[in-house]
Amino acid sequence: MVFRLHKEESACVMETEAAFVLLKNVSKVFNGKVEAVSRISLNVEQGEFFSLLGPSGCGKSTILRIIAGLEAPDSGEVIIGGSPVAGSRWIPPEKRGVGLVFQDYALFPHMTIFDNIAFGLKGCGRKESNRRVEEMLEIVGLAGMAKRYPHELSGGQQQRVALARALAPFPKVMLLDEPFSNLDADLRVELRTETKQILKGKGITTILVTHDQEEAFSLSDRIGVLNHGRLEQVGTPSEIYHKPVSRFTAGFVGKADFIGGRIQNGALISDAGVFRCPECVSLEERDVDIMIRPDDVDFAPDEGGDALISDVQFLGPEVSYRLELRNGMAVHSIKPSTIVYAAGKRVKIYVDPTHIIVFPKEV
Repeated sequence: MVFRLHKEESACVMETEAAFVLLKNVSKVFNGKVEAVSRISLNVEQGEFFSLLGPSGCGKSTILRIIAGLEAPDSGEVIIGGSPVAGSRWIPPEKRGVGLVFQDYALFPHMTIFDNIAFGLKGCGRKESNRRVEEMLEIVGLAGMAKRYPHELSGGQQQRVALARALAPFPKVMLLDEPFSNLDADLRVELRTETKQILKGKGITTILVTHDQEEAFSLSDRIGVLNHGRLEQVGTPSEIYHKPVSRFTAGFVGKADFIGGRIQNGALISDAGVFRCPECVSLEERDVDIMIRPDDVDFAPDEGGDALISDVQFLGPEVSYRLELRNGMAVHSIKPSTIVYAAGKRVKIYVDPTHIIVFPKEV
């Protein structure tokens, strides 16, 4: 059981000059009033796969564009590999050693695959350029397709070309702007796994922008959760999921239900049960909100039970149940799909109190 009863913990990130990509108090305002990025401080270590996760319009892509040099911050500083590239000095995008892969691939339709990949190798001699392109095609699994044009490839193949083009100049940092969102589900999983293997194998520091929680969890060493241009929390996928420091993170990352409760006589009392609470002994009596995740809720059929199955969603390997409590509030539970209970059945619920998180009562 985790308590967030006082002021929610700061998501400040310890700045360290050893970080390979370092943002110091970076802000960006559009049209004089829209604050897209607000005093972001962030460090990404060399070789790390880091994801910026958040809903549309939270500032993720703006941060990526600032790192790439496609946008200039209004304040703050960006440092890559120990050298300032924005803030105290300005380094243009082509000299930052950064590769960028877009959501829409951004391939040149009139160029062959070979020429698309070679586009960023203008400083290399022809022999070296040819060798590098062939190497990239081999790495992304497109050997033998050098003479084709983008329209002759599938979406997944086009995305591989975009990755190969970004890799060809041997970037110090790879920036991925929702590169898998246009692909179908199976191909998306396959390609993102391959992409991580390639980038990790090359030791390239990678920053991914995504709104897909599963994608961020499966790929990332660490995740930064963004909300309205501000960092809510930075941590490992496990920390973000199990120990959210704010209500936004708790609700955005994974499924979460909030139910009312009260700290009373050293216990945590709620419609989902009464929980032993050693932390409550020294706390004054107060109303709280309790966050519970579906994987911490179990139930069993019971005609005298305290909840009713109000909705059932079959998800293949598992089934999601909406359990309505006597006060009209609800929690969700996940069970294997080997046994399915029908809506309308009354049940008794059981909550694992070790994973619930307590927040101040929201008014």
